[in-house]
Amino acid sequence: MRVSVIGCGYLGAVHAACMAKLGHDVVGIDVDEQKIAELSTARAPFFEPGLEELLGEVQATGRLTFTTDMAAAEGSAVHFICVGTPQKKGENAADLRYVDAAALGLLPYLADGDLVVGKSTVPVGTAGRLAELIRDAQPGAHLAWNPEFLREGHAVQDTLSPDRFVYGVPGGSEDHAAAGVLDEVYATPRGMGTPRLVTDYATAELVKAAANSFLATKISFINAMAEVCDAAGADVTLLADAIGMDERIGRKFLHAGIGFGGGCLPKDIRSFMARAGELGADQALTFLREVDTINMRRRTRVVELTREMCGGSLLGQRITVLGAAFKPDSDDVRDSPALSIAAQLQLQGAVVTVTDPQALANAARRFPELNYELDIEEALRNADAVLLLTEWRQHRDLDPFATIQLVRNARILDGRNALDPQKWRAAGWTYRGMGRP
Repeated sequence: MRVSVIGCGYLGAVHAACMAKLGHDVVGIDVDEQKIAELSTARAPFFEPGLEELLGEVQATGRLTFTTDMAAAEGSAVHFICVGTPQKKGENAADLRYVDAAALGLLPYLADGDLVVGKSTVPVGTAGRLAELIRDAQPGAHLAWNPEFLREGHAVQDTLSPDRFVYGVPGGSEDHAAAGVLDEVYATPRGMGTPRLVTDYATAELVKAAANSFLATKISFINAMAEVCDAAGADVTLLADAIGMDERIGRKFLHAGIGFGGGCLPKDIRSFMARAGELGADQALTFLREVDTINMRRRTRVVELTREMCGGSLLGQRITVLGAAFKPDSDDVRDSPALSIAAQLQLQGAVVTVTDPQALANAARRFPELNYELDIEEALRNADAVLLLTEWRQHRDLDPFATIQLVRNARILDGRNALDPQKWRAAGWTYRGMGRP
């Protein structure tokens, strides 16, 4: 099929490449000329494992092109809207200006029978509003809402082999033409057994918000338990193992640490709360306020623990922060707990050096006042305390016996509970985990 992808940021670039991999003829469209120039030469403007290799592979076949000209969407049977929905400044609500601009820009190029597919995470009610807009401009075109469930660091795999598809169509009818078109688009993964659920617009929009809110709640729950474990002298890792054996709960995402960040979970749960308030259902989601509060409190807790490790004062202490990205296998520093903690330490008088395999350039644009060092050994040299805040393999695999030779004071705060405490203590380190005695 001929497919257009409107918006070539993280979601759109991955989706365009994967649609071409599935055999479709794809054009990716974005207003950012530099981004389009990079993608046109098979260079990803962000780090995502496997994406550049995939871009090179599918562009060599001629099935994938990129442009800034919206007119290139004309002639495609399916148009995916993959633009961002950031949090509004000073508000919890989502900023829909990019979604609206993409839809309006596409209208002149729609033909009878075309399908517009929203993939952006939007507040419930957005699809219905856009469907009216499309119907007024081109009565023969349809809109479906097909939320994405990508994990940064696994986005290519999650697009080519997702765990489910959700199609939001008018009335939620499986017989709607849009469902058949999407089945054709995703014929390869559907043929491999990926299940799909056809719903109405509102349910499809709520799926992503509800899923992210559940994950955020689970993460904040175990972090709250870490606070209790700290007070009681218990071990949150063993606690998580024990409750995770209950099949009603499960062990996934029960990892105490410094909390969640990135461009999705924080802003999505806030947007969900804001929209629920607009609908008069704000009391149903009041618990998400505490989820958000617990998450943000973890960052302050790390600063407090670091100060304790350094004898009660951060002034002049040389702190090495391992990690700038909000998670490993990503260069995304949006709302990164690691970077936020590093900045707070610097503000309180510490001399902070941040190291990360991929995210230093993005981090430097966000917090230019911090020190950055790509080489881990150089970053560790003469440190008074080391903080593991992003669990990259390079950080998890550090040898405590070799590393102790580099630092001035052998103190480590394992913000992700990713290290073996016994091994590090045996090497002579003062080890502190999160919710671990």
